[in-house]
Amino acid sequence: MKPYYVTLLLCAGLLTGCASNSSVDVIRQDLQETKNKIHNLTKDVSTAREGEKNLKSEFTALRKADADLSTLLDAAKADMQVLTAKQDDMGQSQRRTADELKRYREDTDRRMVAIEDRIVKLQAALDELNKRLREGQTAAAPQEGGRPDSLYLKGLESFKANDMPSARVNLTQFVEQHPSHDLVANARYWIGETYYSEKNYEQAILEFQEVIKLYPKKEKAPAAMLKQALAFKALKDVKSTRYVLNRLAQEYPKTDEARKARALLKELK
Repeated sequence: MKPYYVTLLLCAGLLTGCASNSSVDVIRQDLQETKNKIHNLTKDVSTAREGEKNLKSEFTALRKADADLSTLLDAAKADMQVLTAKQDDMGQSQRRTADELKRYREDTDRRMVAIEDRIVKLQAALDELNKRLREGQTAAAPQEGGRPDSLYLKGLESFKANDMPSARVNLTQFVEQHPSHDLVANARYWIGETYYSEKNYEQAILEFQEVIKLYPKKEKAPAAMLKQALAFKALKDVKSTRYVLNRLAQEYPKTDEARKARALLKELK
């Protein structure tokens, strides 16, 4: 019996050993599979975390870009408001400038009409006065030495002697007798000066106007314009004074009279 039991025990041991080896292999295989799964899961988790990190970075960048865009939009709106306000201000300024220019032109036109009206009236008075002077004078004396400018020179001598009426008579006769003479513009200027010296500013304005109108290219034209402005100033007619001085500075800009006119304009301001 003993050999039988021994054999049976050996078979049982062998069977047990085979079973144990097989179980160990299975367990090892399961363990390896588990490790592989854990490894794969770890990789998946790592990939997912990396993706989440990238998503967070992209989301942060998007939020920053959105904030920057909002800031740019706010700045653009502010700039647009400023531009709109400036445009409104410019429009109002242009309208004001246009209105002021229109008023200035209308005022200038009114002053021009007033000046022309005054000149016409003064001219009528001057014509009447000259007529009376001519009627009160005897026939002109023969010209001294036969010189056509003798009356002109005599008139200047009387002017220097402060005898304004005599100077005016001689100069007026010279103009009437020699209307085409080169000195006629000068004679009319000095006639205006005789009235100015007597503070008869309105008559002086009229006589100076004849020089300005009839002899604009003569050297006495700017002088007559300056004296006309001074006559208006003496009459306290500031608007007419400024008008004549501006005209003098524009039409005869390089003359001494224009320089004096610009200085007077600064004083008027």
